[in-house]
Amino acid sequence: MTQAQATDTLAPASVTQRDGQHDFDFIFGRWKIHLKRRVHSSTGSDTWTEFDGYGAYRKIWDGRANLNDFEADSPTGHVEGLTLRTYNPQTHQWSLYWASSEDGVLGTPQVGQFHDGQGEFYAQDTVGGKTVFIRYVWSKITPKSVHFEQAFSADGGKSWDVNWISDMVRISDEPAGGPRPVEARPATAATASVTPGGQHDFDPLLGSWKYRLKRRTNPLTGSANWVNLTGTGSCYPLWSGAAQLDTFLADGPNGRIEGLTLRLYNPKSRQWRLYWANSKDGVVAVPQIGEFKKGHGEFYAQDTLGDKSILVRYDWTALAAHSPHFEQSFSEDGGKTWEANWITDQTRSDDLASKD
Repeated sequence: MTQAQATDTLAPASVTQRDGQHDFDFIFGRWKIHLKRRVHSSTGSDTWTEFDGYGAYRKIWDGRANLNDFEADSPTGHVEGLTLRTYNPQTHQWSLYWASSEDGVLGTPQVGQFHDGQGEFYAQDTVGGKTVFIRYVWSKITPKSVHFEQAFSADGGKSWDVNWISDMVRISDEPAGGPRPVEARPATAATASVTPGGQHDFDPLLGSWKYRLKRRTNPLTGSANWVNLTGTGSCYPLWSGAAQLDTFLADGPNGRIEGLTLRLYNPKSRQWRLYWANSKDGVVAVPQIGEFKKGHGEFYAQDTLGDKSILVRYDWTALAAHSPHFEQSFSEDGGKTWEANWITDQTRSDDLASKD
């Protein structure tokens, strides 16, 4: 397009996008769920199994995110999973992340939004070695019931095969107000001996906390300028301790930071995956992966800072001493040197420490 054409072309009228940050408010509470699951869905089978389960849906960020943990006894065994949903206020879309307790891996997010009371969310993934589209549909929403379907498409969305159906009936309005304090699990040698593998390594973080935070401005630029913040947070268990949700809220000179960390344990690798998300965009970051050794936890990931590829390290210490210390560091030379840019020290905001 030439400059003259560009000048004469009328800009399209702006379209006001609806604010959907409270579209999932209907879901907070406890539900009984009747499930139908297609057996061998990738083969075209029309055989279904049916069973019942239960889910608890918790509010995060005043409704702009939520998490549900789910469990059921199916004909093939016990099923335990969770879904983290985060809202992006810039795109006005939701991202829905599913994880199973079998491996503790947060899957590819389903992304979408609600229109006229129905929510549709899409992703591309691999099922049975074949690339498919996956669709989630939430519909028939009432104060006491809701309907959910998952479907696969192997032809680019021309046709869809439903393979998972959930019909939910509300049994309680709780939990509706977010995480509540949970008594910490003392970290002792006896605890370690009866829970091998590390799935209770983060138990000392359970409960409510106050944070003192130091944050380096402009990391990896030679900056030695730090800002101080104070904050609060709560941590509660999922999957009998093999997962946790940690919420975080801090105020500082540059405004408010509202985030969450979802920690998932993989019983096969005996490692943790730590997923961070910020309420500004609702995007779940690349997970930090690692484990604890002698009370010291190190977790690593490759990520980007600006346009530069870097390594990121999370470092956890002093959990058993009731004064957890955390540092985040970046490396731009493959791990030869590290620069800390985020340091927190936690103290309990309740009286749980005195009970241990």
